[in-house]
Amino acid sequence: MVALALCGVAFTQSVTAQTEGHGTRRAIEKVAPIYPDLARRAHIQGVVKLEVVVRPNGRVKSATVLGGSPALIIAATDAVRRWKFETAQDETTEIVQVMFEPQ
Repeated sequence: MVALALCGVAFTQSVTAQTEGHGTRRAIEKVAPIYPDLARRAHIQGVVKLEVVVRPNGRVKSATVLGGSPALIIAATDAVRRWKFETAQDETTEIVQVMFEPQ
């Protein structure tokens, strides 16, 4: 887990990326999501699970929500779309989980 402070809002972010099929493709650049103010004030926490299609060059092509709190989905999706993964020969599908925990 990594503790981050963004815009004066502290939260703990735990991120895991797992690959379906081709083996693990590691994220080499991760952009931390910004904890939505409304979610923070309402003490909403949890995991957003995304299916991410990654191009051979490592850039995210698309992200599809598999589950999570509606209050956290946009922040998680916006951040993960800016991630960069290791390069590979083919496009791969990754399952990414972003956990939000207010402190």
